[in-house]
Amino acid sequence: MTVSLDEMTGIQALERTMPDIAMKPGRCVRVEFEYIRHGTQALIASLNVATGRIDQATVGDTRTEQDLDTHLRALLAQSPEAPKIHLVMDCLNTHQSESLVRLAAELEPEPLALGVKGKSGILQSMATRAAFLTNAAHRLVVHFTPKHCSWLNQIGIWFSILVRKLLRRSSFKSQAELRAKILDFVDYFNRTMAKPFKWNYTGKPLTA
Repeated sequence: MTVSLDEMTGIQALERTMPDIAMKPGRCVRVEFEYIRHGTQALIASLNVATGRIDQATVGDTRTEQDLDTHLRALLAQSPEAPKIHLVMDCLNTHQSESLVRLAAELEPEPLALGVKGKSGILQSMATRAAFLTNAAHRLVVHFTPKHCSWLNQIGIWFSILVRKLLRRSSFKSQAELRAKILDFVDYFNRTMAKPFKWNYTGKPLTA
């Protein structure tokens, strides 16, 4: 099971002050440029690389360590028998958190001594936690994208689809409406559009 995960923060619930002007022959839809702000939402999304589906989407006010833990537990509950779980994420501090280490440890066949956060053992520092999470011997293995290379994560492709298909031209009267429409779009995408990305690079060779 290979999952591409990331957060999309600061999604604005913008209400257009006037309705769109419908398209006519030779003229595209015209969207009102003035808007009313109704706050923001944060999206945590997990893309199943093998199927192209969004297996888990969480929309809320924050994207804290606890939010990620809740999201991942809901994701893993869908595939309790998966022998191996690969998570592709960037190097955000919440992706190297105590709660994620504890979640990974729970999936191991034998109890592990994790130490004390900030003091000792696996939990001592972000570096020790990252080393534990990337250990290929564990059932849950995290693959961190290099710094400044989060574009390597396939979930970014799906985020661009979300922006183009829903967020860019829509009007939302509240945060609740924004949240509901994002989740509705996830359901629609999974039913009608989801397929594995044919992900390749045919341009100039990448150099350091």
